[in-house]
Amino acid sequence: MKRKKINIAVTGLNAIDSPGPGIPVIRALRESKEYDVRIIGLSYETLEPGIYMHDLVDKTYQIPFPSSGTKSLLTRLGYIHSVEKIDIIIPNFDAELFNFIKLEKTLRDDFGIKMFLPTEDQFESRQKANLEEFGKKHKVKVPHSRMIFSVNEIPSLRNEFSYPLVVKGKFYDASVAYTPEQVATHFNKISAKWGLPIIIQQFVYGSEVNVTAIGDGKGNTIGAVPMRKQYITDKGKAWAGISLDDKKLIDTTKKIIKSTKWRGGMELEMIKTVDGEYYLLEINPRFPAWVYLAVGCGQNHPEALIKLALNGKAVKPYKKYDVGKMFIRYSYDLIVGLNEFEKISTLGEL
Repeated sequence: MKRKKINIAVTGLNAIDSPGPGIPVIRALRESKEYDVRIIGLSYETLEPGIYMHDLVDKTYQIPFPSSGTKSLLTRLGYIHSVEKIDIIIPNFDAELFNFIKLEKTLRDDFGIKMFLPTEDQFESRQKANLEEFGKKHKVKVPHSRMIFSVNEIPSLRNEFSYPLVVKGKFYDASVAYTPEQVATHFNKISAKWGLPIIIQQFVYGSEVNVTAIGDGKGNTIGAVPMRKQYITDKGKAWAGISLDDKKLIDTTKKIIKSTKWRGGMELEMIKTVDGEYYLLEINPRFPAWVYLAVGCGQNHPEALIKLALNGKAVKPYKKYDVGKMFIRYSYDLIVGLNEFEKISTLGEL
């Protein structure tokens, strides 16, 4: 079967110790059986490794930081599209998604660029600050949480929480605190990086299990692969994991996707307690950095996303996946000429 040529722009090229999903998403797309992809990287920093991975990324352009807003992003994307004729964009960072969701209709109608993203309501309802209410609405157990805006609120936490508890940023980062002093330390560190509010969440004892999944926007689960972290970095990121045979976890994922009519990729972060209960810790509204494990297990979720974005019609769900497949990350030194770094730094493209 002749593969269809398609130009796909992808963000999240920072394959560092807290990696973005861009590189694994690109690897998945390169293995598509239906599409012959040209990959346009969209970067924020000049040292994102994906910029220089020329076997994976055909051309890279810098784009404005999310804080710049939708107008500057639209202008930049308009220029890139005039050169590259982008068919689809796959954003991979939580912090940038709001701008892309806002621009989805404009990009489709004015440029013919398609995306398949959560709706604004879906994006907002799963925010960490709203997750407890989300759990009540969709009948999923969620640890008690509360937003705080100042270290002065820390002493009052003892009225609602027992220690240890988890201190979370509104976009990224989470640290366990065993004392009020540790809460203050984590509060200052995380708020300096990601701003306010800070979310305080009750710590739940158990093993962390995650799911990468994709919904068609109509309540159907197109694919879902669960995994357990085997090795965790000091930032709490999975450096190794194994796919699980866990029907209850898959059923919970399908329940959430059906109830929310989730549109696009997602990651569920959950805790399985010793008595077999599941608590939802986070919903990330995009593919996780370990999404390539799903490809290794027989489900190419990024390829399915392309089908949903292009076709706008039913996509056949995956029925099974391989259990007991592992992913193990490794570091790799890229040798880059200074001329390439200078080019992306000065011209904004490489």
